[in-house]
Amino acid sequence: MKNTPFTSIHIGLGAKMAEFAGYNMPISYTSINEEHHAVRNNAGVFDVSHMGEFILRGDKALDLIQRVTSNDASKLTAGKAQYSCLPNNDGGIVDDLLVYCLEENQIYLLVVNASNIEKDWNWISKHNTENVTMENISERTALLAVQGPNAIKYMQELTEMDITNLKYYTFAKGTFAGVENVLVSATGYTGSGGVEIYFDDIADNAEKIWAEIFRVGAPHGMQPIGLAARDTLRLEKGFCLYGNDINDTTSPLEAGLGWITKFTKDFTNSEALAAQKAAGVTRKLVGFEMVDKGIPRHDYIIVDADNKEIGVVTSGTQAPSLGKAIGMGYVATEMATEGSEIYIKVRDKMLKAVVAKIPFV
Repeated sequence: MKNTPFTSIHIGLGAKMAEFAGYNMPISYTSINEEHHAVRNNAGVFDVSHMGEFILRGDKALDLIQRVTSNDASKLTAGKAQYSCLPNNDGGIVDDLLVYCLEENQIYLLVVNASNIEKDWNWISKHNTENVTMENISERTALLAVQGPNAIKYMQELTEMDITNLKYYTFAKGTFAGVENVLVSATGYTGSGGVEIYFDDIADNAEKIWAEIFRVGAPHGMQPIGLAARDTLRLEKGFCLYGNDINDTTSPLEAGLGWITKFTKDFTNSEALAAQKAAGVTRKLVGFEMVDKGIPRHDYIIVDADNKEIGVVTSGTQAPSLGKAIGMGYVATEMATEGSEIYIKVRDKMLKAVVAKIPFV
């Protein structure tokens, strides 16, 4: 099991640790509810150094990105980022990712899921027919996500970069907490605002940045946050998690990701996906709220009132902000309308739920 640059800090703080994507990661420090509300109402710090980062360089770097991703990266200028996915040849998704434009038409940073680093690297490399320079910097890149409505206000104290006015899906590079060559972005995975801080894991950078972040934030109640609250936060906003809500068998169109699937260009399997769009999908990823008492879990079967199977739960939890159980899952298109009554099979029971609008909060 691998460690991040902050593993010893998490252990020292008494975090509950567990394996995630091959890394020893903090699941929680206090309680999921407390950490969840800290981020929704104030600010919290996530160690997400397990994520993967690739640099693509050269005159053909954009061409390669355009071939393998569904979104239109030609729209990116330096300092901008976009959410995208890597379609496979069978209608599914290799991974979802972020594309950062470091230098227009020349240098890009791709941020991929921790569990898919090798898989994504091999997939992109297979399509790299024009010798684009690719560099996997995952092992030497540290990443903290400081999230919440007050996060940017606290972090502005640590840099001369104007991060207060960073627009959504933009970034800046400069000195942060006395460390040079730091990339600060505003992409967010909690829906509560904040920034992501990428930096080189060299010397004492990690300890220095962690200490400085909490020097300015802790007096205001900012807390370290584990992966469990990260999951409840993203689910309340209806954000997809790879391996749960999207995978090698789910179409981006089925998953509600048509907005990052641009048919103004050719990309992997674009012709088949365009045909699927024209014909209409037969299942859709929806959000739902439980009516009956019970927590929906990944892979629970979804049925209609006649106990006929119509889909499957992909994510579910007790939502701390709502005080009720919520989930996401794929259902037959005819049952995907907001307000439709569905049932979650829990052992031998059929628990009533209702299709709800995403985001939940």
